[in-house]
Amino acid sequence: IMSCTIRIPTQLRNLTNHEASISVEGATVGDALKALVARYDGFGERLFDEAGQLRRFVNVFLADEDIRFLDHLDTAVAAGQTISIVPAVAGG
Repeated sequence: IMSCTIRIPTQLRNLTNHEASISVEGATVGDALKALVARYDGFGERLFDEAGQLRRFVNVFLADEDIRFLDHLDTAVAAGQTISIVPAVAGG
């Protein structure tokens, strides 16, 4: 199982004791996000809908690649890679 870093956006850092990045283990992006959810209360409902899919307004990047263009939550993670959670910004 690979260790990777998840970057936490400013608006969600209240859930991680204001940590900007968290080290987790996971073979895939989904595994890593599940590890984050297991460690910090409140993350699950912010990231995932009732069906367990990423919410529409949550963008997740592995390195600089949007996982929607890779294998979504099944995207493999290599040791030392960074996952970034990027909430969509509402325009207007």
